[in-house]
Amino acid sequence: MSGSADRLPRLLALVPYLMSHPGAQVGEVAAVFGLSEKQLIDDLQLVWMCGLPGHTPGDLIDVSWDGGEIIIDNADTIARPLRLGIDEASALLVALRMLAATPELAEVPGDALPRVMAKLERAAGDGAATVSSQVAVDVDAAPDALPRVREGLTRGRRLSLRYYVQGRDEVTPREVDPMRVVVVDGRAYLEGWCYRAEAMRLFRLDRVLGVEVLDVPADPPAEAEPRDVAAGVFRPSPTDELVELELSAAGRWVAEYYPCEQVTELGEGRLRVALRARDEDWILKLALRLGDTGRVVSPPDMAETVRREAGRALALYAHQS
Repeated sequence: MSGSADRLPRLLALVPYLMSHPGAQVGEVAAVFGLSEKQLIDDLQLVWMCGLPGHTPGDLIDVSWDGGEIIIDNADTIARPLRLGIDEASALLVALRMLAATPELAEVPGDALPRVMAKLERAAGDGAATVSSQVAVDVDAAPDALPRVREGLTRGRRLSLRYYVQGRDEVTPREVDPMRVVVVDGRAYLEGWCYRAEAMRLFRLDRVLGVEVLDVPADPPAEAEPRDVAAGVFRPSPTDELVELELSAAGRWVAEYYPCEQVTELGEGRLRVALRARDEDWILKLALRLGDTGRVVSPPDMAETVRREAGRALALYAHQS
């Protein structure tokens, strides 16, 4: 038996369906909604008790199913199908963009995916622009990065990369034996053995500034094993410094995006979180990105560094203005 959490959205979809299919049969509608006829009649009995405030006979939806034919009336106020909210459309856009970045789909013919994404972008309006900014390329990435990486994988050749390291704000040369391309949190990564680091590394493709396929066979060492990225890319170390932040309702995304060791509700949508910072630059960038939606609470020296750098940034902005 379905619960109320399943039943409400079903009822909100059922009424518009019946309004647009006058004379539909009980068995037919039950099949469309994946219900038994008894479950559908239970829903219809509940619809019969719904309507506008006042609850007089003229305010309630009128529905009957005598003889198996469903007749519905006085339901014009909810006759239109449910529409996606901006948050819902934005979430779907993120998922579809992640799907579009999957290498296995790069050669699939047809334009169904782009057409669906275009419709959602129109539906989301300004919300689509927000999603675009969240998943936008951070640097002037090589437009042929993914095809070149796939060529290296297919041919079993080593890759030469020019890679932007955001934490140090520098471009580094890398030679990598590619092993796979994975998509995590909507972003595509090359995973392979990095000879500069002498270890397995993940390289975000939107931070790859250049790729060259070398005429050298890829030959990663025996210890090169792909990482489990099911829980995300960032893996904090127990030796990383533990940092506490207080977040407003607008900053709660931090608790969902990064692995936190502790999350405490403070009321009114606010949170206090404790997470491991890979280095001072990383937590500084996160704090400055949060702006007034979050602040570093501890350790005190880290909080002071953030305040100092935020003040310096504001002073520079005021000077340039």
